[in-house]
Amino acid sequence: MSPGERPKPGKPHTLADHRFGADTGHVHGPGEDHDHDHDGHETLEPGSTALELVPLLSLGIDIGSSSTQVVFSRLMMRGPGEPLAMRRNAKSRETLYRSPIAITPFTDANMIDAARLHATIDRAYTAAGLSPDDIETGAIILTGAAAQRDNARTILDTLSAESGELIAAVAGHHMEAALAAYGSGAVETSRRDGTRLLNVDVGGATTKLALVEAGRVHATAALRGGGRLVALDREDRIVRLDDDARAFAARIGLDLRIGAIATRDDLQSLAETIADTIASALAAEATPDRDSLLTAPLPPLQDIDGLQFSGGVAEYVYDREKRDFGDLGWRLGRALRRRCADGTIPWPLLPSGECIGATVLGASEFTVQMSGATSFISSHATLLPRRNLPVLQPPYDFSGAIDADALAQAIVDHRRAFGDDDPATERAFAFRWRGDASWPRLTAFARGLSRGLADRIATGGPLWLICEGDVALNLGGLLRDELGLANDILVIDGIVLRDFDYVDLGRIRLPSGTLPVTIKSLTFANR
Repeated sequence: MSPGERPKPGKPHTLADHRFGADTGHVHGPGEDHDHDHDGHETLEPGSTALELVPLLSLGIDIGSSSTQVVFSRLMMRGPGEPLAMRRNAKSRETLYRSPIAITPFTDANMIDAARLHATIDRAYTAAGLSPDDIETGAIILTGAAAQRDNARTILDTLSAESGELIAAVAGHHMEAALAAYGSGAVETSRRDGTRLLNVDVGGATTKLALVEAGRVHATAALRGGGRLVALDREDRIVRLDDDARAFAARIGLDLRIGAIATRDDLQSLAETIADTIASALAAEATPDRDSLLTAPLPPLQDIDGLQFSGGVAEYVYDREKRDFGDLGWRLGRALRRRCADGTIPWPLLPSGECIGATVLGASEFTVQMSGATSFISSHATLLPRRNLPVLQPPYDFSGAIDADALAQAIVDHRRAFGDDDPATERAFAFRWRGDASWPRLTAFARGLSRGLADRIATGGPLWLICEGDVALNLGGLLRDELGLANDILVIDGIVLRDFDYVDLGRIRLPSGTLPVTIKSLTFANR
């Protein structure tokens, strides 16, 4: 293509048009189909003053089965002298405003009451003296019963767009359990002390369990049972009665109905039954109630160093809250505390971390410029750009010999723990590559990947792989040429990622040949 010559109408303009450096300075016209961008004055170079410490105003909205909370934070990001491709942790976090806990509003038709929810969020903006235009990054998470409502995704997408295209996630049972373990501080405690812990998050409708080892979520599970399966008005009439509440009540011969008066004895019996169900899933020789399980149970529990509760009911377990909100919360919390004291729940009860405040504070964010020349990108037009790709980082030690089967099992186990059960869902997988990039080691890596992601490969969908070590080009070539994967494949390296990160992948920029990557990390009080 000669300088200034434009592609023929209707023909996509691709990187191939710039082969050998041809015509790198032109501007793409409005609506032109292209698979790359061109550098402008904003391109960052090592040593740029733009890499100094900068503040980000972050929003976190947590919409759960029983409660909703909004948090505004200021995060100080980056630092001088750090390599471009390495992680920038938030240097400090300042909570600017944390809204009072509000009851998540529902209608009678299996819907979130959008108008009342928006009013709750608007009040938080007003109280904080902020507007959606002020928000630079953040996250909105729907969990529990809220995530199951018919209009959950619509509300999530609307709220995200109104505040600047934030990370938006409807958390399934496994993801919610992992989120709670991070938010409560159990993951950080386990990392700091090298311990094996259980985090038990008792919410409004469900209880989420997370087994944490040495700072990593090892396994997760969920079961029916929470503090707001039943809600009463001031005259003790039942105004909310979930199907699970009816099922628990039927076990002990109670006939609960909307509009009926609930006696104190009935409510106490119901709370004790739910507490027994939760305790059965936490026993050393656990025999969980199969009818109450929402997922597969945790693996056999042994050598647990401690147990920590989180969620709204935890406020009563730790005696931090005494008010009665017209539900089962305080009765269930005290019943669980008694079972810890009498040994029915056999593990040492740890001090409280974040309980009902175990929420996502928002998301930190930073952008790096990666070298497109050292990446493997099978199709720029198909794979780029991408926004808010969720990341999973399976734990595997690459420092020694690589066992393809062990790597595959680590990938499968980690995907299961975080609820990655839909192979059609777009997701990036990150790996902490270490050591020599020899052919046998890379081949074992590629084979382990192909086995651990076999269901995803079978769909024919794209694969996004991100490595810390410098192996992207060779790994991508092995997957495509040696293993014969027909999927579109993107492999980039030099970036440190972890669970609950999200990445934006831009288009290749010319003439620098860089690939802009924006990394957003869910931010918790203890992370």
